[in-house]
Amino acid sequence: MMSSSRGSDLKYRAASGLVMVPAVLALTWWGGWPFTALWALAGLAILYEWSVMTRLERRPLWLAVCGLALMLAVVLVHSGALALAALAVLAGAVFGAAMVPKDRLWALCGALVAGASVVPVLALRGEGPAGMHAVLYLYAVVWATDIFAYFVGRTVGGPKLWPRVSPNKTWSGAMGGVIAGAVAGGLLAFFAGLPGIACLTALAVVLSVASQVGDLTESAAKRFFGVKDTSRLIPGHGGILDRLDGFIVAALLALLVALAHMAVNPAAGLLFW
Repeated sequence: MMSSSRGSDLKYRAASGLVMVPAVLALTWWGGWPFTALWALAGLAILYEWSVMTRLERRPLWLAVCGLALMLAVVLVHSGALALAALAVLAGAVFGAAMVPKDRLWALCGALVAGASVVPVLALRGEGPAGMHAVLYLYAVVWATDIFAYFVGRTVGGPKLWPRVSPNKTWSGAMGGVIAGAVAGGLLAFFAGLPGIACLTALAVVLSVASQVGDLTESAAKRFFGVKDTSRLIPGHGGILDRLDGFIVAALLALLVALAHMAVNPAAGLLFW
């Protein structure tokens, strides 16, 4: 039987999802500056949550420097200047870390995580329908992975995946998440009429694993700093970083794959589907 605390948590997660998912899908379909603004706000929220979790000194100054660099990167990537956007994130990370001598490494990581949460998804979305399909594909893979890893892990149980970092995650849940992510990615590709369904299904397996690595990495950071959630912004989910930890890694990897494909086949453009 599910405990009352877990049942309440699941209820809040479901209610939050019913509110967030339609809004995110609508803005993804709309694209343009509304979609850009959504992810810019998410990036700023992650900067703040990271500064609180890691207890950075000179927090206002660090947030100002990194926030300005992140907004510059948002404008650049929205204008199609991906390389310059990446440089803006890197410069903000370096200067931001210089503001926090005691915790330079954590300050540097925080700025890079925030940049990785914004730049790849904006670059993948672009302006056309191909970009919309790319982001919806990522949503399908990561969301299916997250949902089924949770339910399969709770239902099947079994050996723990990495108990020192995340005591509730199991190997059965991880495998269930990978299978669900692959199926979701393949189905999205099929119904969207995308070419290379077999390749996209195989890629979904890799992205599903990457999203779980991102989840575990954030869990390790939270355990190191002794916090359960990065914030309480989203009922049942915690903070923005708690919700996007896996998506950040998956989106970054998807962008790298797209760039590699473009390097091999320049006529394909940024997106390969």
